[in-house]
Amino acid sequence: MSTAPLLEVTDLVVEVDNGKRILPVLDGVTFSVDAGRTLGLVGESGCGKSMTALAIMGLLPQGFRVKSGDIKLDGKSLLSMGPDALRKLRGSVMSMVFQEPMTSLNPVFTVGDQIGEALRLHEHLNAADARTRAIEMLRAVQIPAPEERVDNYPHQLSGGMRQRVMIAMALACRPRLLICDEPTTALDVTVQAQIFSLLETLQKEMGTSIILITHDLGAVAEMADDVAVLYAGKRAEAGPVATILDNPSHPYTRGLMSCTPRLRLGSAALTPGHTLAEVRGMVPPLGQFEAGCRFSPRCPMADAHCHAAPPPDVHLGASQTVLCWKVTQEQAA
Repeated sequence: MSTAPLLEVTDLVVEVDNGKRILPVLDGVTFSVDAGRTLGLVGESGCGKSMTALAIMGLLPQGFRVKSGDIKLDGKSLLSMGPDALRKLRGSVMSMVFQEPMTSLNPVFTVGDQIGEALRLHEHLNAADARTRAIEMLRAVQIPAPEERVDNYPHQLSGGMRQRVMIAMALACRPRLLICDEPTTALDVTVQAQIFSLLETLQKEMGTSIILITHDLGAVAEMADDVAVLYAGKRAEAGPVATILDNPSHPYTRGLMSCTPRLRLGSAALTPGHTLAEVRGMVPPLGQFEAGCRFSPRCPMADAHCHAAPPPDVHLGASQTVLCWKVTQEQAA
């Protein structure tokens, strides 16, 4: 018997008014996250990953708005809720770990105060009980001497510890959905591995669903159950991680994977002088998209048809979707 996904994002369209004209930011983004599973949201900077997360949280910057589509959490539309209703959900039912913890944490409050704030607001704990729970959360994210660190200010902690504090804040009220926006940016590889291991452990203990926003396909392979690849505000490809990584069908997904260094590439093993592949060109700025496929200016397979007409969303099997004319032609053949 199938159950509905915890989170459903359907045909999400977000636009921004830059003072001169309305520009598209997200265009028809669709994906879902099942309870207790992890979705990797992948793409270059400027592809719409963080904007998707902010739209889910109801935290779009000034000037941005959801034009159409829907976002449902546990079957309830978030877009139909008012600010007060959303505020009750943020930090309790859904939480987000933002990029750059040094700028996300308030420098004039201790980390214990900042973790305890959500507990006081959502679970109505008094100051003493909130402090006790904050210490428990610091211990849960494996910060040493949590009884001492609870009274530290952000500048007194290392980058890895600050990121753990952000995770402790986000998980303090045991949310059902956790969005992690580049949670290991600027951390060394050892700390990155520790953060990912921590997220996996906490997910198993709490049953939390996770959206992992990252550029790192290695992190997706390690952490995620499903993956959605975004390009220029559209979903290029989506499906189970094993399917996408073993059989990438969109040229952009293939390009991203070819950019990933590996110790062994079969017959193309890395050797001295080997040149790592790259996806040529850049993500186009807002308002400068092709009339057809948005990836066509960078795609080695693109022809005149790709430049002229938007591609269809092709379903490969039961769970993989690809936005590409070439896949359509291959399937038809």
